[in-house]
Amino acid sequence: MPDTPLDHFQLEDTRVTRRYFDKFERITGHLARVAANMEVEGRLSKREVEVLARYLTALTFTFRALAHKYQFSGRFAHAGKLTFDRVESGFPVATELMTMANDAAQADRHLAGMRTEEQLKDEMVRVILRDREIPTKLQYALSQRLYYEELARGELFWARNDPQAIWLGDDADRRRFLIHWAVYDSQINLPTIYLMELEDSGRVGLPKDDRRWPEVQAHLMAQALAHLKLLTIARGFDKDFDDLHPKRLRRFHVGPMYSHAFTRQAGPLREVLELAKAPEGEDWALVWTEEELVSDRVEREKSGWFGSVERQVFALDPFAGQGADTGATRMERSIILPQRPYQALEDRNPPGFRDVRKFVVSPAGRVLSYR
Repeated sequence: MPDTPLDHFQLEDTRVTRRYFDKFERITGHLARVAANMEVEGRLSKREVEVLARYLTALTFTFRALAHKYQFSGRFAHAGKLTFDRVESGFPVATELMTMANDAAQADRHLAGMRTEEQLKDEMVRVILRDREIPTKLQYALSQRLYYEELARGELFWARNDPQAIWLGDDADRRRFLIHWAVYDSQINLPTIYLMELEDSGRVGLPKDDRRWPEVQAHLMAQALAHLKLLTIARGFDKDFDDLHPKRLRRFHVGPMYSHAFTRQAGPLREVLELAKAPEGEDWALVWTEEELVSDRVEREKSGWFGSVERQVFALDPFAGQGADTGATRMERSIILPQRPYQALEDRNPPGFRDVRKFVVSPAGRVLSYR
């Protein structure tokens, strides 16, 4: 998307910036509970929930780091301003995470040249008592130190989160693996998580194979694009790796985030949030989309003069040709939202939302699931 004022917006006020990050801290704090709810419903296994929780926790750490970085936007000349996509995703633009990755590579050097947190706080007290003024520059310096400390700890959600493999067990002469990876998609400015279950008929287990594993990682990252259908990704993988057999591929889109105070999306959800008139901190709704592609059967395909290879035939959504359109066996959208917006959604009952699953966050933080 073009970087224009209509699409991307800079937060220039300190209070507004902090409210934005406070909102995301609440939202990301609920996502692990949503994943746990899916496990209870049998839609995710315990292992899958653990993988998703790892990425969602990393996303929380990423937003925490950005909150430190921009804590003094509008109050200090060099504090910078967060740019976010207010029309499509509601999330920070992908360049924010790319810049953060560059900063992370130099975090240790920055920290080595900074005073410690204790030294900065002691100096703040002296400035307040001696000069009777707000130590803005020192506060800004502390926020930057906290930013680089967060980066140095690692375990953040980066623009690229390379594939990792989890062994699931052996089935006859094949090993089974769960491969997971994630990106912050630069086209839609949203975190996107991928899970692939595959069978490995190679001689050496995939993660220990120094020939295939780097190729697999590079292949999957090159295909981690929101506009590519799961069918395209899975078929390409199946064709390029004769001894790796993808049996199930899923993609989770975390977002868009809707907020009457911050975003400018069109459609029913924006109208619902306007109608709800929810108090600060409860003025939001987050869309969670899961796509799934499953292998239906196996066919043999001729390879070379005398050989043949196994190819997957994937099941597509049987309803009115939608599978061919979506390139998936199944796609399900969910909405995560607080009680007040949920009640407004039920009252308004806009078309198209009846079959959307709603995860409703209570004031006490419990997550309840409704159809």
